Amino acid sequence: MAAHGVRFKAEDIWDAPDDGKIYEVIDGELCVSPAPSWWHQLTVSNLHGILWPFIRLHALGKIVTAPLGVVLDPEDGVEPDLVYVSRERMNIISDRGIEGAPDLVVEVLSPSTRSRDLGIKLRRYAAAGVPHYWTVDPEARVLRPYGLGAQGYELIDTFGPGTIFSPGLFPGLEIPIDDLWG
Repeated sequence: MAAHGVRFKAEDIWDAPDDGKIYEVIDGELCVSPAPSWWHQLTVSNLHGILWPFIRLHALGKIVTAPLGVVLDPEDGVEPDLVYVSRERMNIISDRGIEGAPDLVVEVLSPSTRSRDLGIKLRRYAAAGVPHYWTVDPEARVLRPYGLGAQGYELIDTFGPGTIFSPGLFPGLEIPIDDLWG
């Protein structure tokens, strides 16, 4: 709980120190995470390396990796590992980051953020109207895509070793899950 009843605003993430840590405001509470591990960043890089050329080739929008601030609403400012904004919604991109709900948010799970990514952040992304949320677990070697439904996110499937994920968001794209870890 915030000291002395002080609540943070989502826009406070724009003023976070440049110290390698990840600063997020979730439900008005400041959350600080350590810098990600090598394996976390390798997974992010590998997924970005698969998505970026496809998105660019088909002029679908823009995808970037963290660090990038995303302000979902006045009390929620986050730094997802990957963020995609479709061509039709580019107006939510500002000089500072993204101000609104992106089309896709990807979180790569790590020991220090796992419970937050699968709990409060999943619920905040759903409440903000992010239509697609993927979690990638380097330890279990799985990718889990979620789609936004009437009651929040619904797990679409679990893709593990030896499988290929063909996301409906990007028709024609195939993501070999084993390529995310190498």
